[in-house]
Amino acid sequence: MKKNERKRLTMVFAVRTTTGQEKNVAKLVAARTKMNNIPIKTILVPETLRGYVFMEANGPHFVEEAIAGIKHVRSRVPGIISFSEIERFIIRKPVIEELSDDDIVEVTGGPFKGMRAKITRVDKAKEEVTLELLEATFTLPITVHSDYVRLVEKAKSEGT
Repeated sequence: MKKNERKRLTMVFAVRTTTGQEKNVAKLVAARTKMNNIPIKTILVPETLRGYVFMEANGPHFVEEAIAGIKHVRSRVPGIISFSEIERFIIRKPVIEELSDDDIVEVTGGPFKGMRAKITRVDKAKEEVTLELLEATFTLPITVHSDYVRLVEKAKSEGT
């Protein structure tokens, strides 16, 4: 029992916020915790999950004290968030890892920004993808760095 108690000394809690105001809420909470010596250890604002801020503290009452009356805070989500649930927001996977042939992507930079394309080849060593623009009048293969594409739709697998 002692080992389990030591393990649960700090817990992670989720706080719902107005979408788009996560960073403002985090700054206000950080200022309040510093000013009032509230023992909030960590404040996490994941870019991929909108409308939520995660806080690490010894108990829910510290989080409640930190968020009380702050604008754009909706509520504290009941319960404790496990580390495995927020791990995917902390560890960032390279975009190239989830791309494969025939996936539909949107180009996010360069002269073709905003256009949709189909992946024809993925070069994981160079971190480049070769695309066929779907909105072009004729098919022209272009090669771009994987950071300049955003996955829109996975390719349909043969089995389904």
